[in-house]
Amino acid sequence: MTILILFMGLGFSFSQELNEPDDFLKKEFHQDRRQKFREKMPENSVAIFFANAIRNRSNDVDYVYHQDPDFYYLTGYREPHAVLLIFSDDQTDVDGNSYNEIIFVQPRNARMEQWLGKRLGPAGVKAQLGFVQVFANNEFQKHNIDFGSFDKVLYKEFHNDVRDNQHDQGDLYSLIEQFKSKANYPDGYERGVKINVETNETKEKQRNLDNRTLVSIMTDLRGIKTKEELTLLRKAVNISTVAQVEVMKAMTPDMSETEIQGMHEYVFKKYGSEYEGYPSIVGAGHNGCVLHYINNSKPKVGNNLVLMDLGAEYHGYTADVTRTIPANGKFSKEQKQIYDLVYKAQDEAIKMCRVGTTFRDVTMAARKIIAEGLKELGIIENQTDAFLYFPHGLSHHIGLDVHDRGHYNVMQENMVITVEPGIYIPEDSKCDKKWWGIAVRIEDCILITDGEPELLSNIAPRKSDKIEAMMSKQSPLNQLKLPNIDE
Repeated sequence: MTILILFMGLGFSFSQELNEPDDFLKKEFHQDRRQKFREKMPENSVAIFFANAIRNRSNDVDYVYHQDPDFYYLTGYREPHAVLLIFSDDQTDVDGNSYNEIIFVQPRNARMEQWLGKRLGPAGVKAQLGFVQVFANNEFQKHNIDFGSFDKVLYKEFHNDVRDNQHDQGDLYSLIEQFKSKANYPDGYERGVKINVETNETKEKQRNLDNRTLVSIMTDLRGIKTKEELTLLRKAVNISTVAQVEVMKAMTPDMSETEIQGMHEYVFKKYGSEYEGYPSIVGAGHNGCVLHYINNSKPKVGNNLVLMDLGAEYHGYTADVTRTIPANGKFSKEQKQIYDLVYKAQDEAIKMCRVGTTFRDVTMAARKIIAEGLKELGIIENQTDAFLYFPHGLSHHIGLDVHDRGHYNVMQENMVITVEPGIYIPEDSKCDKKWWGIAVRIEDCILITDGEPELLSNIAPRKSDKIEAMMSKQSPLNQLKLPNIDE
């Protein structure tokens, strides 16, 4: 009883605005993106987008919520349990008003907001995000939308990993089930595969469901960055590279992988980064040979190379930067030979990143340099074996996802991509033991322009001698001394 009274007594306070940064994408950006999406839609079609699910971490604790990137790109809405509809053509409501989009969002709820923070609610979405047709999510069920009247119903495939809050008819699980019912979504119709199509009735249900076109349109849009997006991407990259520099200066052999991770992420937070763009990778020695190593549990990095692949996420946009440095400040002969080979391959690949160049040509150029170099060093006998030590791709788009939507045919102006060659020589490899445990990846963020490629991540040095020079300096991070708690 006392708790309920407290909620009621505090209800008035939820109208107060929260202080937030003022450099988020503006509502005009999201409105423009919806219009660009609409222009690419098939005639007489409707597209439906769902907010991301809430993911449970343990018992009654959830992971920090992260919006579905497509949903955020089109709306700016950062809360769960929402659905957006975009229409190719104008629709008319019961009052004769014309509209071409509707969004259903969480209603205000003082009791829940006391625990989880303020919600925008329909009125807030109208005022701050520029929507006209806005309703509470629990109104979607009764909203009269005849999906059968459209030639195409565009949606993303479902993965059946959404929890059902049986007490809330506006939760994501209910919104998806309600859509399936409204759209006559057949049972067993998953991942675009028509399963057991035996009757004309089932074929009719499936005729206008399209789970490919929406993704294709979003790939077209998100692969080319706008001016506003580039501003946020530059900020994310700058934060990430400053962290790399400060860790270079602060690094000592007696540090743990976790401590190194923590220094990076402290710098991220210091500059206002909300999250890491992906699980941070800090691998010393052989651990660096594990491409997505995220345990980061080695107590001391010793005199190994330390591969540090970390990216700050700033207002939804994530960097992806990797530097590999000698923990003791100096590359050994073998470490330097491998490092300089990777650098040579990366530098040549970056120079090729121009409008009209194919991703394949850039990748093959980098692979050729590494294959030739590994053979010259005696690590491989045949250049065709280079894949054993360079087993991953060279580039991917970055943006709202660390592996962002985008096409991989020819490079276009205002694409932002990574260039990340690597060589990884695990222990017990079929080569001289002196190479074992050496892992090098150099990864940078590149903006494709109408001329020379722009290296966005140039704050953090790439050349081996420049890294050594930077590591000889002191960082403010060295001044942090904590008490010993093990005595």
